Amino acid sequence: MSIGELRSLLARYGVRPSKAKGQSYLIDRRVAEREAEFLGIAPGDRVLEVGPGFGTLTRALLDRTDMVTAIELEEGAVRYLRETFPRLEVIQGDFLAIDVPRFDLFISNVPYSISSPLLFRLLEMDFRRAVLMVQREFAERMVASAGDDAYSRLSVNVYYRAECRLLENVPRSRFWPEPEVDSAIVMLTPRPAPFRVRDERRYLELVDTLFQQRRKKIGTVLRQRGMLPDDRSNVPYLDERVERLAPAQIAELSDALTGH
Repeated sequence: MSIGELRSLLARYGVRPSKAKGQSYLIDRRVAEREAEFLGIAPGDRVLEVGPGFGTLTRALLDRTDMVTAIELEEGAVRYLRETFPRLEVIQGDFLAIDVPRFDLFISNVPYSISSPLLFRLLEMDFRRAVLMVQREFAERMVASAGDDAYSRLSVNVYYRAECRLLENVPRSRFWPEPEVDSAIVMLTPRPAPFRVRDERRYLELVDTLFQQRRKKIGTVLRQRGMLPDDRSNVPYLDERVERLAPAQIAELSDALTGH
């Protein structure tokens, strides 16, 4: 789709991309084709696309299967999708707020402003594989390991729930309006956690707490939050900073605290 064609569609259907929401539309069909190939659609797979916009990726999906459901918030884009792709099931709504139909494969060129809430909601769902196009910095955080500058709460949560691979960097010139940063395509494959933890909820809450003050020693953070037990003899890593601990080591810490 050329920029001229996209601008014409935006005007015809009364849609104005919001820079504040990070709304840009993929205009390179070749990138969309690669995304669809990465998804690896097999016969019978139910595909869910979130934020299809004006269908550059949708068209590549429908070339491979009839079993595609799209969730789109913009009313004008919804009208375009329903008029252009009669085989497509279109749901108008906010992925973060509505009941989502069952699906096997998930795909989205994610608006930058909702990358984190979308990912965390997705990780709570039952699916086989997901392909996401996100801001490149966000993708780097998703795959970061302990000690990396990009290592974060996001890195730990993703690692705990899924295998994550960075597949391809995508320059900003492949979108219109052109965003201020480049993007990246990542693949998520859910799997059981690679380590055991006594209390999953407490573990994830501890991750959140520690990364809010990632530069402070863990013992200091726990003491300030009233989470440090009187008997500290079996509590590891108190002199470390969370940015240096692998997810399994944070699990050791969580289990030690759960025992008190």
